[in-house]
Amino acid sequence: MTLPERIVSGTLVWTWAIYAFGGLYVAGPVLAWILAGLVAISLYLGPALRRDLRPTGSVPVLIWIWIIGMLVMLVALWVGHFNWGLGLKSTIKSSIGWAKGWALLALFPLAGAMLQIKREVLVRAHTKLALVTLVLLPILAVAPYIGLPERIFTSPLKAVGGPGPEYFSVYFYTLDPASWTPRWQFYAPWSPFAGLLGVVMVLFALEDKRKAWLLIGVLAGVAMILMSKSRMSLVALVAASVGPRMMPLLLKSWAWGIGAVFSATMAAAWTTAANGIEDAVSGFKGARADSTRVRETLQRIARERWANEALWFGHGKVEPGPHIVEYMPIGSHHTWWALLFVKGLVGLLAFAVPFVAHFGVVAKDAVVHPEGRLPFGIMLVFFILSMGENIEIEAYLLWPAFLMLGVHLREMAQR
Repeated sequence: MTLPERIVSGTLVWTWAIYAFGGLYVAGPVLAWILAGLVAISLYLGPALRRDLRPTGSVPVLIWIWIIGMLVMLVALWVGHFNWGLGLKSTIKSSIGWAKGWALLALFPLAGAMLQIKREVLVRAHTKLALVTLVLLPILAVAPYIGLPERIFTSPLKAVGGPGPEYFSVYFYTLDPASWTPRWQFYAPWSPFAGLLGVVMVLFALEDKRKAWLLIGVLAGVAMILMSKSRMSLVALVAASVGPRMMPLLLKSWAWGIGAVFSATMAAAWTTAANGIEDAVSGFKGARADSTRVRETLQRIARERWANEALWFGHGKVEPGPHIVEYMPIGSHHTWWALLFVKGLVGLLAFAVPFVAHFGVVAKDAVVHPEGRLPFGIMLVFFILSMGENIEIEAYLLWPAFLMLGVHLREMAQR
């Protein structure tokens, strides 16, 4: 393996070991900036470096769009802090938060596109992580039933700063406050996030050419989804695994014929189908009614306060919520409404433009080439995740997926 491959593969395989010390929130941003430094060195020195450290070509246009978007995000942050008089200390703290969050959305794709990191290395490292997860699974599964504590400890690394102590804590499991039944978050700070990490694990495993590793990755990913009890992850698993493999059908005339027949059938039975869909959505929301209520209320408050108080540059940072949302921060639990509340319309466009552009590129490639399936599945996961989570504060664990997006852009250029 090349030096960049050894760095990313080692970090991914040793995820559980880093988690055992509460260090994942630190490891993700450090890895991003190390890889960005390698990119800068490779672009500056070029042919003077040994072969495995040389750049793979010029920076793709889409990567420049991501870089510009994330820089605009930083400017929106500064303007929001200035408009609301949040002070220099808060501005510096939030800027450091940007470097550990939003900046990663540009840095990891940049590293994947410019450094010599092969797709197969990332895929195999992910399935090795899945093997470690399966080995630890029995201990995690029995922990709540043999009297082991929920939280093992909180790492002293929390002194570096972060969104909360849960990012530096090591857990066996947590108890759902609605039902007091155990949920598992594995190496994530909370359970729904762990479920989405399980979906990403399945997507990577489906790319492994060895059946044994493929099976290991799928089993571990499905276990993470089911034990996290995340409804969003179940939707993402079906959409992100099946959807990309259906894309080549867009080039088949017979598929369009079947689609036309299906559309006509649905039109004739629309009332019955609509009632069935409505019942399914109601059942989905009712599965964890309290969680749904909190999320919807947070989104409504964020929408109203953004539109009435801070249209262009937002409020600068999240704010504590009222009792009705269980004191959850306003500007959390939804990427798009959170962006509008915290960074306004400028911040929303800074993320939406590169996201939509990248989504279109991978969707088109998934139609014509198998290499597009994994990145398109990843973008589907990101879209679904953005409907209920803040994607920027989860980038430190989603970095293999962002790195793969850059690898795919390099493959497209070389192809």
